[in-house]
Amino acid sequence: MTLDFPSEDPLKVPSNGPSEAQKARKAKNCSQCGMVYFDDELIQFGDALVCGKCKPLFVQKLKEGVTVAGEMVYAGFWIRFGADFIDGIILGAVGFLFGLVGALIGGRTASPFLSIFSWVLGLVYTTYFLGAYSATPGKMACGLKVVRPDGEKISYARGCGRFFAELVSSLTLGIGYIMAAFDEERRALHDRICDTRVVAKA
Repeated sequence: MTLDFPSEDPLKVPSNGPSEAQKARKAKNCSQCGMVYFDDELIQFGDALVCGKCKPLFVQKLKEGVTVAGEMVYAGFWIRFGADFIDGIILGAVGFLFGLVGALIGGRTASPFLSIFSWVLGLVYTTYFLGAYSATPGKMACGLKVVRPDGEKISYARGCGRFFAELVSSLTLGIGYIMAAFDEERRALHDRICDTRVVAKA
């Protein structure tokens, strides 16, 4: 008795590659959890794409009138630059006043302490305002705020982490900041590190 076997392995991928339908499928992120899905696995709500797991919570947010990720307007590079410039002026003015007082009281011996004070001032300034108001005074003046990908406010801990992440952006010769000009969600390097977004206030 002779047994006939199929000439091709049924598990083998056809040599002509994926079909046109498979090529058309694109991987995209859920606007709520950030997980990657094919576009035909996501549900469209206006500008937002939501996966099946996030749909109930997303619909609930819509009913409650909460700003959701798909409705956020991401802040561009120049408006963010302006906000950082204002913050720099504020911190510089406060640092100058303390430096002047320190020079009058302690002379040159106060210089190392003033450098430490300036660094701590920036840390406290960023952590407090981002944790309490989701925006530093500079960002408030420009109508911006820092939020999570789902539009929720950030914690004090994340605000503190964002201060250190900005140091990383600075160490890249400013490239970390410039990244915001080319990213779809206008994320700088420190936004990617801390998973935050800078958006216009609703």
